Amino acid sequence: MTTANKITFIRILLVPFFIVETLYYTSTGNEIHRLLALLIFGLATISDGLDGYIARRYNQRSELGTILDPLADKLLLLSAVLLLSRDSYPLFERMPIWFTVTVLSRDVLVVIGVVMIHYAFGKVKVRPRMAGKVGSALQMASVLWIYLHWDKDFIPWIAGSAALLTGISGLLYLWDGMKQLNNSPASLPSKEGEP
Repeated sequence: MTTANKITFIRILLVPFFIVETLYYTSTGNEIHRLLALLIFGLATISDGLDGYIARRYNQRSELGTILDPLADKLLLLSAVLLLSRDSYPLFERMPIWFTVTVLSRDVLVVIGVVMIHYAFGKVKVRPRMAGKVGSALQMASVLWIYLHWDKDFIPWIAGSAALLTGISGLLYLWDGMKQLNNSPASLPSKEGEP
């Protein structure tokens, strides 16, 4: 375990605490729980940049890190998006359902694609796209906007931009996946007489 991977692992461990504090806030209305959830989300977001910096700066890139880092990001963002999709007004503005469906659909399709390519090809090459990075940043901004109780009129604009870029990145991942599958020997037609 490299230092970068340890930080990523701590980020994964923060997710249940974030969920618990959010649920306590929506059930009690006690502001301390919202502030703790916000603090945990902020720490997790900062640690995301920190582990990436350490991995690059000290050459600590690892195969485990390539799995743990996006997993930690997805766990945090998906838990936040799902929690905010519940009706907890007036404590939180509700995340638009179309936003939640877009984020979940993209992530489910990516996971299915990775499993299929791994089965067919053995090695999965995932090329991060700028649309995905900016989309994730806007997803985080949407979550923070709601947790900070800022002007609700801007939520559809931020969430819409995040959903658009998330959808575009999903299509780009799908395109990359199709190319990898087409190049796989497992996708070629079997010769006559072979099973």
